[in-house]
Amino acid sequence: MIITSVWHRIPRLPQRGLLTLLGVALVAGGCTVSTARSGDAPVATPAGDTLRVLVWNVLHGANDVVDGAEKALAVIRASNADLVLMQESYDIDGDRPLLGAWLAEQLGWNQWQADSPHLCILTRFDITERFTHEPWHAVGARLVDDRGRDFIAWSIWIDYRDYITGKLRDTPDITDGDLLESEFVRSQRLPQAQRIIAQLETLGHLDLSIPLLVGGDWNTPSHLDWTLDTSRVYKRRRALDLPVSLAMADAGFIDSFRTVHPNPVQRPGITWSPMYRTSGGKDQGFERIDRLYIHRPDAVNEGEDGPKAGWKLKPVAGQVYPIVWEDDTIPVPDRQFPSDHGAVLMELRFIGSNKRSK
Repeated sequence: MIITSVWHRIPRLPQRGLLTLLGVALVAGGCTVSTARSGDAPVATPAGDTLRVLVWNVLHGANDVVDGAEKALAVIRASNADLVLMQESYDIDGDRPLLGAWLAEQLGWNQWQADSPHLCILTRFDITERFTHEPWHAVGARLVDDRGRDFIAWSIWIDYRDYITGKLRDTPDITDGDLLESEFVRSQRLPQAQRIIAQLETLGHLDLSIPLLVGGDWNTPSHLDWTLDTSRVYKRRRALDLPVSLAMADAGFIDSFRTVHPNPVQRPGITWSPMYRTSGGKDQGFERIDRLYIHRPDAVNEGEDGPKAGWKLKPVAGQVYPIVWEDDTIPVPDRQFPSDHGAVLMELRFIGSNKRSK
């Protein structure tokens, strides 16, 4: 459970500042309004048997922003998440530990980072088993929720080099074939994603009857977002089969956000970048590069005694924060939202029996 007694340690943010963290403007009568850059409705207050997962790359351990660690803590508290799949959990400036460890201490939660220099799993649930894969690219854990149900979650990060949207911006006449080489020649995103999938298979996680979540910073958009319709709306998109997201789909994963919001024009879900609107003096390449995948949520594994899966996780709501982006003339150290990546909050509903699977 969240320890509320530590709240007094957090610098008091003005009401406007706290609202900016999640980008929700409150008006009379309890309604919410926003000028959402992501085009999405906020995730509602948890109702029923749900799991709330926050996928978030917190820039440089939140060190680029004044009181960044405290602001990151406020975002997590306000999200009401049960589980955070974090990237860039670096050392906090000053005499404090890694960001994930410090957040766990403040929240009274558990965390697993292993020897990873930046990947962390942060949760209010018990961690019963821990997994690692290439310290820069994936850490995983087996968790048990309040009703004794197991599931597995992985936090991942893959290569940032030769960002494909930036490549298309800089070389608009590039062929599709040459552009796709951004994923496996000029960067190692596809090979790294394939090795993550191979590790999941080696560990037997692709064959388990319990839910499997894989979320993080993919540093590349999804083929579900690069469609004919979006190529008509965005200057730097094509209708193109992007290989990293296709590799996840071929391995049996669904994109939780795009499952809830299937239309990428109406619900773009952009996570890169609310902090930086330009790059190298050029307009930024805005994309949904932070994603949560769920492995075969509708599948039922058959065993000798019949179906083994007692439950599954179904995505029912999704939101990218901050909804309202801060004015880009505000110096980065003075920002309220402490990262260059938007935070993806997904609400998943448990469907099925409460009987614990093996």
